[in-house]
Amino acid sequence: MTCCYDRRDVGLLLLRLGTGGVLAAHGAQKLLGWFGGGGIEGTGQAMESMGYTPGKVSATMAGLAEAGGGALLAMGLATPAAGAAAAGAMAGAAAVHAPNGFFAQEGGYEYAASLGLTAAGLAVTGPGRLSVDAALGHAVNRNWMVPVALAVTAAATTVVVGARNRRVRRAAAGEQEPLFD
Repeated sequence: MTCCYDRRDVGLLLLRLGTGGVLAAHGAQKLLGWFGGGGIEGTGQAMESMGYTPGKVSATMAGLAEAGGGALLAMGLATPAAGAAAAGAMAGAAAVHAPNGFFAQEGGYEYAASLGLTAAGLAVTGPGRLSVDAALGHAVNRNWMVPVALAVTAAATTVVVGARNRRVRRAAAGEQEPLFD
């Protein structure tokens, strides 16, 4: 008797569970204050100090992208959108850490890049047969959804990170923040 699942399906399941679980926990720190996180209030203040304004909105959006995207990745549900959302959130985190170089040991973007690239890779590859998407006949995991989800996320991330980077540059130059951005 042969099984309908192969090692690729098991490998994708492990990648989804590991990456999705880490992202969901990371997002729960932001949203709920779990696992030593700051919750919306504390994370919002931190986001403001990093140039992401308004802080509470930024914390909520990042937390939802991480927790929601991570949970959906772990389940293998709406994999293109889940992976894209998580990758976008990690691109925002990488922007904060980029001035410190690559390695996480020095405060660099290594960790965010690893999570983001894995999430994007899962969005492209798909969840495998051991997933909710497969059980639902891939109703929310169509091939056309992959480029759409990644393009929308890339556009939104470019706008958000670009605005953040402009704020950080202005602050470093000692310029006053405009009332309306």
